Amino acid sequence: MMTPAEASRATLETCKLAPVIPVLVIEDVAHARPLAEALVAGGLPALEVTLRTPAALEVIRAMAEVPGGIVGAGTLLTPADVKAAKAAGARFGVSPGATDRLLAACEEEDLPLLPGAATATEAMRLLERGYTTAKFFPAEAIGGAPALKSLAAPLPQITFCPTGGIGPANAADYLSLPNTVCVGGSWVAPKDKMAAGDWAGIEALAREAARLV
Repeated sequence: MMTPAEASRATLETCKLAPVIPVLVIEDVAHARPLAEALVAGGLPALEVTLRTPAALEVIRAMAEVPGGIVGAGTLLTPADVKAAKAAGARFGVSPGATDRLLAACEEEDLPLLPGAATATEAMRLLERGYTTAKFFPAEAIGGAPALKSLAAPLPQITFCPTGGIGPANAADYLSLPNTVCVGGSWVAPKDKMAAGDWAGIEALAREAARLV
């Protein structure tokens, strides 16, 4: 069983792979493989499939077979979510927040977790347990880049992946912060391009995102 510190280090290595982790809400399993191939080809190997649709677990299974991709499960809320995600092939998890039961479940399943934190107190509780990489969520709604920057001085031990309201217009504001390793965003896989099967267009968006600094 991985310790929280080991799991958090593994999560950090995944976050370091690219400046953006695509946050994917997918309704159609048929989109899974070509979407993952397009994103990986564009330079975004870490993919977060949110458990918000009936197809999500099948999507994770399909994406897990794409060479070069590292597929994770987002919106993990319960221990049952963790078990199902791991069984489907998820290699990391993402949660909007963190509870003791959820953290314990991920530790028991050896599933590295990017747990959510919105306040200094929540971040400190994660740090106390051994987590040094966290999701700052919902980023824009709770003060954006200035709010995240304010956590850097008192909590230099924690590295964040801000998510929520982030797009190409403001991603660089976050990525310039000393405590930000990457950002999460859905703009690289817009629904209209998925519906049209415009995988080349999605790959182009991924390439642009992969060049963000």
